[in-house]
Parts: sequence; structure tokens; C-alpha cells
Amino acid sequence: MAQDITLRQLRYFVALADTRHFRKAAEQIGVSQPSLSQQIVGLEAALGLDLVERGRRGAVLTPGGRDVLEQARVILDDIEGLKTSAQGAREGISGTLRLGSTPTLGPYFLPQVMRRIHQAYPSLKVIVRDAAPAVLKEELLQGRHDFILTQLPFRSADVAVQRLFREPLVLAVAQDHALARQSDASDDDLSGQDVLTLSKAYTLHDQIASLCDELGAHLRSDYEGTSLDAIRHMVALNMGVSFLPALYAKSEVPKGESDVAVLRFRKNQLTRSIGMVWRKRSPHGGALKRLTRIVKDVARENFSGQVTVE
Repeated sequence: MAQDITLRQLRYFVALADTRHFRKAAEQIGVSQPSLSQQIVGLEAALGLDLVERGRRGAVLTPGGRDVLEQARVILDDIEGLKTSAQGAREGISGTLRLGSTPTLGPYFLPQVMRRIHQAYPSLKVIVRDAAPAVLKEELLQGRHDFILTQLPFRSADVAVQRLFREPLVLAVAQDHALARQSDASDDDLSGQDVLTLSKAYTLHDQIASLCDELGAHLRSDYEGTSLDAIRHMVALNMGVSFLPALYAKSEVPKGESDVAVLRFRKNQLTRSIGMVWRKRSPHGGALKRLTRIVKDVARENFSGQVTVE
């Protein structure tokens, strides 16, 4: 008689697939390594299929294991969806959600959002982690985040995307730069300029690279910043000019007191689009749609002069 497949086996297998190591997977779940190994062996027996290659380098999924992993994630998501729906029917939005946010946005926008979410849903706990957009994308698809706030576009057929707002990009130059006394900059002002930007892990990099190609500016490849603060400091040293998100500039570049000068560019028509993204099969889809309304309300009410709600 064939053995039944259990949810415990699937959870342990997904943890092993994520960590690629029996000991790390056992620690993540909070069980002993022999207990985890026993569940994996039981799953293989129930399926009649080897799922994992065991070796000194850890656990490597077999081709069959990769197929089973995809289906296991779907099953576990569906189970969580069932539990979440039942809980939502009883209590409204509650529990814990994991939010990933790009550091070019989170520190300047999320505090207001988190305060509003707590007021609306006091039983909901949101755990926030900053990471570059490229990292956020990978971690969202792996299930490490329930949703993320990031710059768009986000290219994947497996996610739902809700556009939130457009944020202008302003031009930052050194205080002794030839453009520093202007309040606005034109396309012609950028021709031939050295431009600094974040690394390729940030969506902003590709946007600025395309702009440089369009305007005849030179994107410096010998220095790619890991933070907006690092970029601003390089601009202050006259190593180049840069485009900064308006919310960052409003928070970190006070008028008359900063190490850089900030200019409008294209009358604030150069923007980046910010959105909320989650997996289409997420059990929290209904709750996340409600949270997008809160995020838009915060953008509209608290940042109306700086962003345009979509």
C-alpha cells in the first residue's frame, strides 16, 4: 500500500531546497537533523522518486526533485491561503506579513505607512527588511517575503503588480558645479556630464543608463554606489552629477545646508514608478490589496507635493 504524503514532509522538503543543507534546514524548522532526514526519506518513498543528491557540498535537487519542489510550493501556498481565509473571516487582517523594501524608498516613506497599517489593523504584524531590488525579486519568488515595495518594472509572470505612485528624480550637483546656481536643468545641461548612479542591482541604474545614452552623458562605470548617501558624497566631491529620488532628497538634502545642490529636471517629469508586488498564488492576496489602498492614501495625504498617485 502506497504511503500518504504529509504536509510536514512537504514543508521539510521546501526548507531543504531553500537552504541546500540538511543541518541548516533542520535549524530553520527547529527540529533535529535526523528528524528532517527521516521526513525527506519518507517523502521519497511515498513518491517512489529520489528528490535529493546527498554529498559533501550539501543537498542538491535531482531533476525530479525540482519538479516536485514547484508543486510542493503551490500546495503549501494553497494550504496557507485556506488558513488565512478562515482567519480573515473570523478576525479581519491579522497575523504576520513579511515586507521587503528597497532602501532607496523605505526609510523615507515606510514609517508613515507602518503607522497607518497599525492603526487600521492592530492585530497585524509587519516585519520589514531592506534589500536591493534584484535581491527583493529573488527573495519574493522564493517565498521569503509576502510582498515588496520596489521600483517598477518587475518582470515575472508569477506575480501580481499594483502601481502605487510616480516619484520625480531630481538632479544633484556639487555646490561648486557650474549648474549649482540654477533651479532647473535641461537636457542640454546634461550633455557630456559624468553621471554617478547605483549598482546594477537597482532598477534605477538601468533607468539612468538609458537616460545617459539619450542625452549624450557619460555614465561612470568605475564607481557604482551601494547607497544613495554614498552617491551624494561622491557628487559633493565633484566626481560627477547624479539623479536622486525626490523623497530621499527631501529628507536628506536640506536646502541651504547640504553638501550638494538639487535642481529640478524636465520640470519634474522624469520619474520612477513605485509598486507593490506579491506572488499571484499568495494566500494573502486579498489582504494585500487592502494594504495597497493604505499605501496610496499615505502617498496622497502625506506626500502629495512630491509624488503622484497612480
